[in-house]
Amino acid sequence: MTPRRSSDRSSSGAFPTAPTAGQPHRWLGTDEAYLWPELADERRTQAASTAELVTLYPNRGAVPGALWRSLLEAASDRIDVLVFAGLFLPDGYPEIAKLLAAKAEQGTKIRLTLGDPDSEAVRRRGEEERIGDGLAARVRLGLLYLRDAIGAPGVELRFHATTLYNSLYRFDNDMLVNAHVYGAPAAHSPVLHLRRLPGGRLFDHYQASFERVWEQASSDNVSVVLAQGGGR
Repeated sequence: MTPRRSSDRSSSGAFPTAPTAGQPHRWLGTDEAYLWPELADERRTQAASTAELVTLYPNRGAVPGALWRSLLEAASDRIDVLVFAGLFLPDGYPEIAKLLAAKAEQGTKIRLTLGDPDSEAVRRRGEEERIGDGLAARVRLGLLYLRDAIGAPGVELRFHATTLYNSLYRFDNDMLVNAHVYGAPAAHSPVLHLRRLPGGRLFDHYQASFERVWEQASSDNVSVVLAQGGGR
């Protein structure tokens, strides 16, 4: 009897599931990966994706300050940030604007995406967190702290007006993903530390989300908000 490979899939086009795949390879005295190479590929992908999760923090406050600092300072290729306000970064790292400007001068690509303080998305999120206009005010204050970096060659800043399900912070091949939970500030929600690995899907999945928001975001209103001096 000649073993048949997965190219001889059923008329439905479906591959066999793990339970049904488990027996024929024993009957035929061959490895199931020979019969269904897609199973082996999926296992490798799953293993790589699982390995991309470095650790899980129960909330953002549990992420060591030294980790934020080391990731910022070690990044040399790119830094991507997607947040509503992200005010905790300049609060905890007052020299961050100068660091970003210096890194951009050295060739690091830096993309910062903040919530448009005049957008419906920021207004709604402020209501959900029960801080009203406080979130929009935090965005404007954060811009003041980042003033030394905004406009520096290599630093791009855009406003978005999307509903964020996660705040994303990419530093080369490391990424911190801060989940958003309805009614709770991002600081109270879990953070995943991911590290990109060949064959993994987690890191690239979140990076694709950043790219989609970045494409929709705009810098048109940045100078107007800056001219307002961080307040109304």
